[in-house]
Amino acid sequence: MNIRRVYIDTSVVGGFFDPEFQEDTRQFFKMLEDGEMVFVVSDLMELELLEAPSIVGELLSRYSKHCFEKVCLTEEATKLAASYIVEKVVGKSSIEDCRHIAIATIAKVDVLASWNFRHIVNLDKIRGYNSVNLRNGYSILEIRSPKELLKNG
Repeated sequence: MNIRRVYIDTSVVGGFFDPEFQEDTRQFFKMLEDGEMVFVVSDLMELELLEAPSIVGELLSRYSKHCFEKVCLTEEATKLAASYIVEKVVGKSSIEDCRHIAIATIAKVDVLASWNFRHIVNLDKIRGYNSVNLRNGYSILEIRSPKELLKNG
């Protein structure tokens, strides 16, 4: 079986407890438990989780360390994220979202999962991010909601 490397942003962790996304997110985490994927998590997400309610911030500690691959916000990712802003894919207020996109792009994950439909899982934004990626010598990044990645989704 081919295990997918799935970058998750903070919205996926929060979705575990959000009534709107809870059912799909828990099914998504079940796929993690079943070894069908590895979650790629960043130091940026860990920082964001420090500001979340403790139940959200502690969720990932329930799972084996073998379920995760850790990646970091590098200078390269910071520059790529800034180029999304310069190219007007999104506004300056979305820099953290851009950093997640850049980290996932550079880590060459199979897919980035997010519940952020405004700035990340949005067809026009995805096209913009990938246009910038290609112009800068990076691969296209697959971006989906956790629901789209479910076996029956």
